[in-house]
Amino acid sequence: MSRRHLLPLLFCLSLPLAAHGEEPTATPGATPASDDLAQLQQRLDESEKLRADLAAQLQGAESAVVGRLRQENQRLKLQLRELQAQQPPRLLSDEQTWFATGGAVALVAFVLGALSRGRRRRRREWIN
Repeated sequence: MSRRHLLPLLFCLSLPLAAHGEEPTATPGATPASDDLAQLQQRLDESEKLRADLAAQLQGAESAVVGRLRQENQRLKLQLRELQAQQPPRLLSDEQTWFATGGAVALVAFVLGALSRGRRRRRREWIN
């Protein structure tokens, strides 16, 4: 082919590429994607507002419950102090009671051992 025919052929082949590469101008509101985006943005804003309202309600409910629990805790502490003040002091502590019990058991064991041996004397075989 001659050079003279190649230039127009090249020009004809490059036209569809240029037309294909050109982006169409979008008019706002004309495409369904922009309408969907606007709707979704509006729903997002409503959801965020609703979430903020619910979070505020939850915070208020939690603070009411915490306040009620603090009052009940104070009441129970006061009731415990009153009951402890009314209780007479103990004669012996738990440790002293167990010590006395152990001493009594040892004394009873000694007496029973002495009584069971009797007056007779046996030769002690284990001592040679």
